[in-house]
Amino acid sequence: MFVPMEDKTLIRQLIQAHGSGENADLAEDIIGTALRLLDDKMDRRDVRVVASAVKELRYASKVFGPYRGQRKVTVFGSARTRTEEPEYQQAVAFGKEAVARGFMVITGGGEGIMGAAQRGAGRGNSFGLNIRLPFEQEPNGEIAGDKKLVSFKYFFTRKLCFMKESDAIALFPGGFGTHDEGFEALTLMQTGKAQPKPLVFVDRPRGRYWKTWWRFVEDQLLDAGLIGKDDLALFKITDDVKEACDEIARFYRNYHSSRYVKEQLVLRVKHPVTESLLEMLNEQFANICVKDGRFVAAEALPEEENETDLAALHRIVFPFNRTHFGGLRSLIDVVNQH
Repeated sequence: MFVPMEDKTLIRQLIQAHGSGENADLAEDIIGTALRLLDDKMDRRDVRVVASAVKELRYASKVFGPYRGQRKVTVFGSARTRTEEPEYQQAVAFGKEAVARGFMVITGGGEGIMGAAQRGAGRGNSFGLNIRLPFEQEPNGEIAGDKKLVSFKYFFTRKLCFMKESDAIALFPGGFGTHDEGFEALTLMQTGKAQPKPLVFVDRPRGRYWKTWWRFVEDQLLDAGLIGKDDLALFKITDDVKEACDEIARFYRNYHSSRYVKEQLVLRVKHPVTESLLEMLNEQFANICVKDGRFVAAEALPEEENETDLAALHRIVFPFNRTHFGGLRSLIDVVNQH
């Protein structure tokens, strides 16, 4: 519904009383939406979901805020994995190795694989995104009581934070929840609803858990034409912790981040963009550009002027067709070799 001018004036006065700032327009939208909930006479249960979601996302963003400049890897896996199992020991080793590579670790905050990864990473390098359940999901001892532990009522807000706050994802063997989180990550990257990031599936040494999953993906999804061959570039399967961490670290060897500016995709990279690299990209990846599109080198675009911390990075700019995200992932691999 339309928000009357007098209501908008009151909203702006309220925002100004809290210091205003660059997010004032968005805060105005949120308050206006809240008022519309009353106008719409929504069911109280629906309003409660909206209110809780906003509270959870606001608090989680506040917790992660001081650590925005540090890379993080989200680790998924079973809460039921016992300490004596090989997967548990691998998760401990993965947490240690991830921190050694400069990453912090995010898990669901429970026991099993989650607790193992956080014990490897250490309390100071860990975040826990706990879900309130009647069973299985008490915070592990490594993260319990820490300010970086956030509890969620809803899975959807928790899953959003897992994706939004991470720069990489590692999946160890787990149950329904692990598969849900893995397929969600793949779906978001395949459709461009999440930033490109490395996604690794870690088996126990000589294990068959994810290799069996891989056969299902090939036999039932790829062979039936339900996914494209390029989509297989979105993830890697390994049974070696070092190889998994190599895959994650290699993704950021040259590539830094990306964003859209109008119809152009801007890849920010650490090293100068050479003519030979552009020639290779235009030759090998023309299919991910809109018709007659080209890869070109650029400095920071005017639309990026508010991102001063990224100004020194180099750019590769091209009109991405927004359909071949597996191809985009392969392109980033090529960029990281230069």
